Amino acid sequence: MNSNKKQINKAEWITPALLIVLSLVPVFAGAARLTELASGADVTPDNARFFASPIPIVTHIVSITLYSLLGALQFAQGFRRRNSRWHRFVGKWILVPCGLAAALSGLWMSQFYALPKSDGELLYVFRLIFGSAMLISIVLGAFAARRRDYPRHGEWMMRGYAIGLGAGTQVFTHIPWMLFFGVPDELTRALLMAAGWVINIIVVEWIIHRQRIRRTHISLDRSFQFNISIADGKGK
Repeated sequence: MNSNKKQINKAEWITPALLIVLSLVPVFAGAARLTELASGADVTPDNARFFASPIPIVTHIVSITLYSLLGALQFAQGFRRRNSRWHRFVGKWILVPCGLAAALSGLWMSQFYALPKSDGELLYVFRLIFGSAMLISIVLGAFAARRRDYPRHGEWMMRGYAIGLGAGTQVFTHIPWMLFFGVPDELTRALLMAAGWVINIIVVEWIIHRQRIRRTHISLDRSFQFNISIADGKGK
């Protein structure tokens, strides 16, 4: 019995662990950027916009790091149930503010930072679309929680998290292309970046679909059991 519980406890941490691993590359890249800014590194065409206006990039890195790492723990269902106060506190006071800060700072940088040579107008449009989608998802998720509509709350928060974690998936969309074809051009880079967001959204929508089916089955089972109990009571 205890061994089964231990196996279940270990299994619930698989998804959070994978999400944390997916977050590590952008987290390390963000840490390197912060070190570059703090150490006063040489200004180059690639980082000049960050030195000219460091607050948005610093806000983005710090907020998305907390959002991605702490957000992964919310996917441990057993841990979340056993620590409901922790879940609500972290969600309300850390994850929602950090998610909003990450989305807003990302949109600000897309709008006001000068485009690097490797980026283009299509990637700019993609960033506006997905950044806005992340922002809207978090807001809708927060309002759903206030209404105590917890299924919708979870769905919208998963969508926002999936978009926020796009940078991790984008590493894996770029690596095969660079190994076989070299550095992508402007159009290809934009499509590879979009692929990272789209893959995450597809996975989350599949999870949401399965959760809805499971909830429907549970509801039907409970309704059936209730009807059986009424019928038994009348029979007696």
